Amino acid sequence: MMGYASFRQIKIRYSDTGHGRVLVLLHGFPETMEIWDEFSVKLARHFRIIAIDLPGHGETPPIGYQHSMELMAEAVKAVMDHLHLRRYVIVGHSMGGYVALAFAELFHDQVSGLCMFHSTPFSDSPEKKADRDKAIHLVKEDTRHYVNEIIPGLFAPEHRPVFKEDIRELKRIAQGISRQGIINALHGMKDRPKRDWVLQYADYPVLFILGKKDTVVPFQKVMDQTTQVKQADVLVLEDSGHMGFIEEKNRCQDALLKFARKCFRQSP
Repeated sequence: MMGYASFRQIKIRYSDTGHGRVLVLLHGFPETMEIWDEFSVKLARHFRIIAIDLPGHGETPPIGYQHSMELMAEAVKAVMDHLHLRRYVIVGHSMGGYVALAFAELFHDQVSGLCMFHSTPFSDSPEKKADRDKAIHLVKEDTRHYVNEIIPGLFAPEHRPVFKEDIRELKRIAQGISRQGIINALHGMKDRPKRDWVLQYADYPVLFILGKKDTVVPFQKVMDQTTQVKQADVLVLEDSGHMGFIEEKNRCQDALLKFARKCFRQSP
């Protein structure tokens, strides 16, 4: 089922499938909730799955000129309030993980568990901030060329021929995102604060899914961070880049099912 929730004079699109305790799936950049369509089929046999188009992505329009992680988290909360849902496990891929952390800071009592899916709690380094500025310039010049260039690099090199149809579909999805939506997200990611402390003080389980061949998320730095989290589970995908939900789909699905069950056993 598709639906729309009101937020700051716009409509946030979401999908709602399955039954039972709730998993919230947040896409990354430049993606939409469509990335979860195939992946979530198995999950929806056991849980209720809510996937959301974050502001500026898919059918959710941009708001202003920058999408902070806090603003996106508030949009997620608007959807969950619209559905009258109070506690849930949040799964965030890449940028979605940044949003999930902002949500956990703002709305701690709603979180039963948190999955950092190819994501990091750290802010951008000065070099990464400079890369974001370059990306903004490139997007302004030629959005289509920009997204076509970045998508293949999200996969491990040996997987690019294997998943060429998935890469084509991800390009199609990214090309449907407006120039303003992409720029707003780049600004928001560049300016996001470090939130490692949110994980360190979490009183709910946290799952880290990391790709050994991920060129976007610093593998060892995040691995080191996992030791600072009280209830940390870690899945290392030896053969994956940044797109484990495609590159090693079955392992990720099984890990999330196990993790969600653990979270809900502990949650009231």
